[in-house]
Amino acid sequence: MPKKLLLLDRDGTLILEPENYQVDDISKVNFYPGIFRWLGRIARELDYKLVMITNQDGLGTEEFPEDTFWPAQELVVRALASEGITFEEELIDRTYAKDNAPSRKPNTGLVEKYMQDQAYDIANSFVVGDRLTDMQLAKNMGARGFWLANDPELGNEELSQQQLKDLDDVIVKRTTDWEDIYRYLRLQSRTASVQRTTKETDIRIDLDLDGTGQTDIDTGLGFFDHMLDQLGRHSGCDLTVTVQGDLDIDEHHTIEDTAIALGEAFAKALGDKLGIERYGFYLPMDDALASVGIDFGGRPWLVWDCEYKREKIGDMPTEMFYHFFKSFTDGARCNLNIKVEGDNEHHKIEATFKALAKSIKMAKRRDVDNMRLPSTKGVL
Repeated sequence: MPKKLLLLDRDGTLILEPENYQVDDISKVNFYPGIFRWLGRIARELDYKLVMITNQDGLGTEEFPEDTFWPAQELVVRALASEGITFEEELIDRTYAKDNAPSRKPNTGLVEKYMQDQAYDIANSFVVGDRLTDMQLAKNMGARGFWLANDPELGNEELSQQQLKDLDDVIVKRTTDWEDIYRYLRLQSRTASVQRTTKETDIRIDLDLDGTGQTDIDTGLGFFDHMLDQLGRHSGCDLTVTVQGDLDIDEHHTIEDTAIALGEAFAKALGDKLGIERYGFYLPMDDALASVGIDFGGRPWLVWDCEYKREKIGDMPTEMFYHFFKSFTDGARCNLNIKVEGDNEHHKIEATFKALAKSIKMAKRRDVDNMRLPSTKGVL
């Protein structure tokens, strides 16, 4: 799954801006309120790679000698690292605004390598900064931005009036509080990656609960691929499944272990389950009618009312359908109540997978205005 970036301005974002807007002494290092707590939680809890990107006007000149910059910079990096906040890279531009250098924010020279590397998900990445030039950087990258607007006019002379007007669709939140940024990102991030390796199988699953139904499935079993594709597409989850299994023996381990890993991915992506609907159900398909009730309640259980007349559908034994759903409930720690009727065996099992997908789509839905645990027990 592509990596998401959190690109962080330094002055006015990680530390407060001094009166002369130049941090050239460690005495001027004052950390932004809440930065250790809330950026620390982002670093520990969420799957963003942190990159510092900062304009330091004239660094290395007589106006701003190197030896006045680095002690403060190293103090910032060390202090943040002590709380688990570390950077993939520290990107520093030394030019002046009048130079309009390709490397100076809001130009993208320093981040082109990330933009061109398909290993990074720029569309779901964010820039955090205290100036609208930082938000323009987000726009130029194709990312989005958090604006710490303590001084809303700061640096605006570097942008045209049209550029300033066009930033509304880029800024996801205007705030002065890092807690707001944490809570927004916490709601955005419902992804999971699971690697399960045994002597019988080697499985990698990447899941994004809030995707668009994009799938990439390769289990070595054509019909199983078809079913997992249905699951991703109809649940609205982005799902990548890669399996190397002992198919020279039979299909059992590949199907069972994939189901366990898939369930674990859902459990991991759901996280604390705050605000989710928790429950879901149903689906007709031609002659078949499938009912799938789900409860992401934390306890595995399967009720199964399905019969098949054929030994196999495609290259998948029908006896393994029960085993798949039972293993999924164990991994996801959820209840499933499954019933299907009909005449065509292909339609019956496809309707069941689609019904599971629709149930998941309902149950994973989250009410961001009511972030409570959907349980009277106080725990799921």
